[in-house]
Amino acid sequence: MRQKFFAGTQIRRLRESHTLTQSAFAERLGISSSYLNQIENNQRPITAPVLLGLAQSYSVNLTEFAQEDTERLIADLREALADPIFAGLTPNGQDLKTIAANVPWFAHAFLGLHLAFRRTNERMQMLDEAFATGHAGVEHGHEHEQVVRLPYEEVRDFFHYRGNYLDGLDRAAEELAETLARREPADCAALADYLFSHHAVRIENEKVEPASRFMRRFDRVGRVLWLRDGLDFSTRAFLIAHQIGLLEQEGEIEAIITGAGFRTSGAAAITRIALANYFGGALLMPYERFLAAARTARYDVERLCQIFGTSFEQVGHRLSTLQRPNARGVPFYFVRIDRAGNILKRHSSTRFQFARFGGTCPLWNVHEAFEAGHRTLVQIAEMPDGVRYLSIARAAMKSVGSHLSQPRHYALGIGCEISYAQDVVYADGLDLRTSPVTKIGVSCRICERNDCPQRAAPPIDRNLIIDPDRREFVPFKF
Repeated sequence: MRQKFFAGTQIRRLRESHTLTQSAFAERLGISSSYLNQIENNQRPITAPVLLGLAQSYSVNLTEFAQEDTERLIADLREALADPIFAGLTPNGQDLKTIAANVPWFAHAFLGLHLAFRRTNERMQMLDEAFATGHAGVEHGHEHEQVVRLPYEEVRDFFHYRGNYLDGLDRAAEELAETLARREPADCAALADYLFSHHAVRIENEKVEPASRFMRRFDRVGRVLWLRDGLDFSTRAFLIAHQIGLLEQEGEIEAIITGAGFRTSGAAAITRIALANYFGGALLMPYERFLAAARTARYDVERLCQIFGTSFEQVGHRLSTLQRPNARGVPFYFVRIDRAGNILKRHSSTRFQFARFGGTCPLWNVHEAFEAGHRTLVQIAEMPDGVRYLSIARAAMKSVGSHLSQPRHYALGIGCEISYAQDVVYADGLDLRTSPVTKIGVSCRICERNDCPQRAAPPIDRNLIIDPDRREFVPFKF
């Protein structure tokens, strides 16, 4: 189902910036004043003719009119309002939709304030525990600052609310990819030659002990990019592409970081790496060529890995970025978790709701992937909002090539809404009408499912019902 496009707040700001009345503004667009009034109040969606009128009459860059993802914002507001401090407040879905659509800046400010409260509360609990156990000798300073300020969360939200697509970097990477190789994906040799010929940077291998965690090091003075000896092809190519991005897209990257207005210490540095990673992935898998191959292969990740010489993780991440205006692919989420269930990476262009705090749902097939060997798991999962997803998961292991060094184990997951199943090869063989559906949640702390046998904790906004004379799989109801 195509999502309706609302941008009333942006339209109103544009009109006010030109000091025009609704009548004058509407006249230049060729619409009625009443219609404009409805658009500005998000009572009517914006149509293609109106968008074209904005571009022609007011020189509007349509890519700047990308709609705030209200579904994500509503989900985050709903989770924050489940905090016990808001007990008794039960805003309905329409209230949250109105806030997210009309005053998104307030919604973000509220979420930021709630996050600050959570971190401050956690800090106080740590101090209380320290005093209670007689280990309160923690100096005031950077250690406490790091407890309260979590730059990774701010960076995560930066990508989250932009739909995980950055047009400027993506197009620059695509242009370079076409220069490097007109028909075939750029390989390590082509990338290395380009790095040397355009930036006078040569590549050298660095031999390290098996237990070393070293991967790359850039010597700015000697103009050498040192890469760990023995890296697999896809990782090596990605690290070279990453370095090209840092060197060639410095201006674009810094402009994006400046516009983000980060508040936490370290967020800019983390984003700088993430943006260079984004460029690297887009260089190895240029947008139009990758999208065409993905459609032809029906989003078969294994096939795309062969075509572009990339890993499952790199392809999964790239699938989550295919949201270029007028050339969108199937919207996917991508996630990487460890054995403990910690989310190490998450990117999404879907409505899939990730937990901002706490663990993930144990019924989600990404956890089962660790036990599945090299098999790819397919699951039809339904979130509490009723939206069903085609969820694909598989295990991944990263070895450093020595028996003496312990390999790293991950589970990788991608997924799309079930409405796109006919376009995705992983749905073949499934009868979408009769196949079993696994009801999963965001996390136990906000999940309202009362019949889940895997529940680890009750939802934080519900009263417990405990019967001392009766015991079920879960020792409480709510």
